[in-house]
Amino acid sequence: MAPNSSGPVTVTLDDSDRERLEALAADGSASKRMRARARIVLAAAAGATDTEIAADVGAHRVTVKLWRDRFAAEGIDGLGHRTPVVGPGKQAGRPQEPLVLDDESREVLERWVRRSTVSAGLARRARIVLEAATGATNVDVAERVGVNANTVSKWRRRFIEGGLVGLSDEYRPGRPRTISDDDVESVIIKTLNDDPPGEATHWSTRSMADVAGVSQSSVSRIWRAFGLQPHRQSTFKLSTDPHFVDKVHDVVGLYLNPPERAVVICIDEKTGIQALDRTQLALPMLPGSPATRSHDYVRHGTVDLFAALNVGTGEVITRTDKQHRAIEFRKFLDLVADQIPAGLDVHVILDNASTHKTPAIKKWLQRHPGWEFHFTPTSSSWLNLVERWFSELTTKKLQRSTHRSVRELANDIIAWADAWNTNPRPFVWRKTADDILDSLARYLHRITDSGH
Repeated sequence: MAPNSSGPVTVTLDDSDRERLEALAADGSASKRMRARARIVLAAAAGATDTEIAADVGAHRVTVKLWRDRFAAEGIDGLGHRTPVVGPGKQAGRPQEPLVLDDESREVLERWVRRSTVSAGLARRARIVLEAATGATNVDVAERVGVNANTVSKWRRRFIEGGLVGLSDEYRPGRPRTISDDDVESVIIKTLNDDPPGEATHWSTRSMADVAGVSQSSVSRIWRAFGLQPHRQSTFKLSTDPHFVDKVHDVVGLYLNPPERAVVICIDEKTGIQALDRTQLALPMLPGSPATRSHDYVRHGTVDLFAALNVGTGEVITRTDKQHRAIEFRKFLDLVADQIPAGLDVHVILDNASTHKTPAIKKWLQRHPGWEFHFTPTSSSWLNLVERWFSELTTKKLQRSTHRSVRELANDIIAWADAWNTNPRPFVWRKTADDILDSLARYLHRITDSGH
């Protein structure tokens, strides 16, 4: 290893040095810088120029010359990290404050590194702190984690000052607001009080943006922030029954606390069930494709369904007919009475249809003294549990069935009801009468105090 004053230093290697350098260049556990220095020396010994070595290693030509000269002067030991020589009155860089981890913090940091739901940035910061706690320098930690040394210094300092909380992102205020509070207030007032242009029934984000002078996305953000949804409309129906409160207590009391030695029956009619046949053959469900049917249909008449739901057992008694007059209702009552065990009182919950209060029905009740009718409030059929069974019938059977005649429809309904009764499932009422009335009071307060 002899210096050459007329050109680059000539590097010569003995077998021992070459073997050590080749092992260092291939050592995956060594730092990236040490491996690069070993490759520089090996290439210089092979006779490559500094420019060629710099292009091959991916370093600057000055860096190649530095390590060529260092090896020529000091051998392999000269490739290691050199502690700066500090002269009188000089300081060898900024002192590195030690980072100490307690057991609890170490456990949390290791969990952040392992957990897939933690953001990549937070997991990287946890790795930095864990590596720094081993006593490694910022440069060594940066090489192990794959970041800049300044990044290591930043998160080392943040952890020492703030602990685990210091590793979280700081609040970023973002771009200054371009919409004033007056603009937001104007959009809200127009949405609630003004009619949209063009005789439209409700505002859209585009129509409001044109009128308010802001962007469509700004209108959308304002509406979301204040819970405004002009495109939606819900329905309601308030009972006008003067005895609403008493009837709610009566019906709900039968659900929650039925009398002893009595059966509670919910009776209602589902009228006008259509026997529909599709105009084309329906297609079955396939992987990636739902079942399909034609949107149009052929109507083959209608049928009326009478149903009585036993609240305690979930069993249902059904009868189909062409009409739902008082005479058909009386026949259905006879059918239900024949299937009720003797010696039990019967409490029937039903709505206020005129067919339920005719003289013929009143005479029928006189002949059955153990029977008592309990009427739901006007416009409150949701209190009748048999409506829940009608929903099951509609969604599980009627919506996707096809029928070519009224008789076929009636037989299909009765067959589905018989299948239900093989494993009946009673519907359990949960809310008390006070819960229902409190909920209604909150709704009335909201719609009466809305300012519209």
